Amino acid sequence: MDNNNAHKTALHTMALAALGVVFGDIGTSPIYTMQGIFSAGHHTVALNPSNVYGILSLITWALILIVSVKYVAFIMRADNRGEGGIMALLALASRNAEGNSKKQRKIMMLGILGACMFYADGMITPAISVLSAVEGLEIAAPHLQEIVVPITLVVLIGLFWAQSKGTDVVGAFFGPVMLLWFSALAVLGIIGIAHNVTILHALNPFYAVEFFMHQPLIAFISLGAVVLAVTGAEALYADMGHFGRRPVTLAWYGFVLPALLLNYFGQGALILHNAEAIKNPFYLLAPEWALFPLIILATLATVIASQAVITGAFSISRQALQLGYLPRMHIQHTSESMQGQVYMPRINWSLMIAVMALVLGFRSSGNLAAAYGIAVTGNMIMTTLLASIVFIEIWRWGKLKTYLLVALFLTVDLAFFSASLLKIPDGGWAPLLIGICIFTLMLTWKTGRYLVFTRLKSEAMAIEPFIEAVGAHPPPRVPGTAIFMTPNPEGVPHAMLHNLKHNKVLHEKVVILTVRFLDFPHTNSEERVSVEALPYEFYRVTVRYGFKDEPDLPRDLALCSKYGLEFDPMDTSYFIGKESLIASSKSGMAFWRKKVFISLFRTAETITNQFKLPPNRVIELGSQLMI
Repeated sequence: MDNNNAHKTALHTMALAALGVVFGDIGTSPIYTMQGIFSAGHHTVALNPSNVYGILSLITWALILIVSVKYVAFIMRADNRGEGGIMALLALASRNAEGNSKKQRKIMMLGILGACMFYADGMITPAISVLSAVEGLEIAAPHLQEIVVPITLVVLIGLFWAQSKGTDVVGAFFGPVMLLWFSALAVLGIIGIAHNVTILHALNPFYAVEFFMHQPLIAFISLGAVVLAVTGAEALYADMGHFGRRPVTLAWYGFVLPALLLNYFGQGALILHNAEAIKNPFYLLAPEWALFPLIILATLATVIASQAVITGAFSISRQALQLGYLPRMHIQHTSESMQGQVYMPRINWSLMIAVMALVLGFRSSGNLAAAYGIAVTGNMIMTTLLASIVFIEIWRWGKLKTYLLVALFLTVDLAFFSASLLKIPDGGWAPLLIGICIFTLMLTWKTGRYLVFTRLKSEAMAIEPFIEAVGAHPPPRVPGTAIFMTPNPEGVPHAMLHNLKHNKVLHEKVVILTVRFLDFPHTNSEERVSVEALPYEFYRVTVRYGFKDEPDLPRDLALCSKYGLEFDPMDTSYFIGKESLIASSKSGMAFWRKKVFISLFRTAETITNQFKLPPNRVIELGSQLMI
C-alpha cells in the first residue's frame, strides 16, 4: 500500500512538473485565440450567437481529436526508447529503411520538413505569446499602448540572455506558476460562463457540423484561426522524454484540458453578453482589480511557454546535429544533474534575432496570429506521415487499420493546413519563408556531407592491403598510440597517409577510429565500443552514440580495455584530417549550394571540441578536396 501511495505521489509530482514544461504553449493560447478569430486580420468571423457556438464547438473537438486522440492516445506511444519529437520519430521511422536509399530519402525529407516547421513555430511562439500578454496593458492602462512593443522586446532579450545560465534554478518555479496559471484560466472561465450558462451546449459537436452546413466557406476559413487553440500539441510528444507518457496524460486530462475549455467557453459567453469585449476577451474576463496581477501572471506564463519552445529548439538542434542534418556547433551543458539541459549559442542568438524581427515587423498579436498556423499544421502533417511508417513497419499493424487511422488524422491536419494557407498574404508567408530557408540549409548540409564522404571514400586506399604493405616493408615505429579519426573504417585515413608521407614513421600502436551516431537516443557501455584487432598492431575501433548522448572520446575509449586495448592518455595522439573544400562545377549539388555548404563547413565547431579531445594531444593534417 505504501508503494502504491509513493508511486501515486511520484506520478502527481511529475505531472506538476510537466505543467511547467509541456503545456506552456497550448496553455497560453486562450490569451489570443478568440480575439484572433473574431477581431483580427482580413479573415474574421462575424460575431453572432450561431458563429460563437460553432467556433467553440470546433475548438472543443479540435482539442479532443488532435491532442487527446492523435497525440495522447497514439503518437505518444511511438517513442524512440522513451524519447519523442520529430527527429526521434524520424530516426525510428528510418530504422527498417537501411539499404533502400529511395525510401530513406523520402523519410529524411519528411523529417527535415517537420523539423523546419518546428523551428518556424519556435520563432513565432515567443513573439506572439509575450506580445499578447503585454498587450493587457492596453486594457488596464490605455495610455501605455505605445510601450507594449518595447516592453515585449525587453522581456524577450532577458529571456534569451538567461538561456546560458540554464533552467535549473527557475525551473523549480515553472510547475507552481503554471498550476496557478491554469487555475486562473479555470476561474476566469467560470466567471464568464456565469453570464450565459447555456454556452456549455457548444460542447455538442452538432454545433460545429451545423456551422459547416450553413456557412461552409466561413467555417473553413475560421479553421485557420481555430488552429491557434492547438498550437503546442506537438510539445506533448517532443517533451515526453523528460517525464514519461503517464504524467503528461494525467496532467492533460486531469487539469489542462478542463481549464482550457472553461476559459474558452467563458470568453464565448462574455462576448455574447458584451460584444465590445471582443477587443480582448481574455483580459476582460477579469475584474478590474485583477488586471495588473493577471498581466504579470500571463507574462510569466508566456515566458515559460517561450522557454519550453527555446529548450525544444536546443534539443532538436542537438539531435539534428548528431544525426547529420546540421553542422557541428558549440554545445554547453547547463546542468550537472540533467544531461538533456543544453545551451547552443548559435541557435539561441539566431532565434532571438528572428523573434525580435517578427515582433517589430508585425507589432501586435492579432497581426502575428495571421502568421501562426502554417508551421504548426505542417509539423502535424509530417508527424502523421512518419507515424504511419512506424505503425506499419515497427508496430506491424495491418494496412487497413493504419490507413483508416492515418486518413482520419490527415483529414483533420490537411483541413487546418489548407485553411492556414489562406493567411499567406496576411503574414502566413513568414513561417513558409523561414521553413524554406532552414530546409535549404539542412538539405544542403546533409547532401554536402555525403559528397565529401563519397569523395574521400573513392580516393581512399583499402586498409587490408595497406597493412600488408606495412608488414612487408615496415617503416620506423615510434613509441605511443596514434588514433586516426575517419568516417570510413574500411579505408586508410588521409591523415595517416600524410603523416607517413611527411614524417616517414608510424606509431607502435595504430587505431583507426570511427564514430557512429545511431537512430536511438542513448547507448549503454556494452554497445558503445567495439574493437577489432588487425595485424601488426593495427586496431579498428568503433564508438557508438545515441542522438542524445554526450560524446566524450577519451572517456569512452577507456572501455576498450576490456578488449585488451589500453590507452595511456599521456602517450596517445589524435590525428584529424582537416579538409579545405573547393567548389567545382561537377554534378551532385548546385554550385551556389556548394558555396553555402563550404561556408557552413568552415564555421562548424572543431572535432576537438565536439568529442572533448585534449587539445595538446591533437594533430591536424590538412588537404584540399574538390567537391
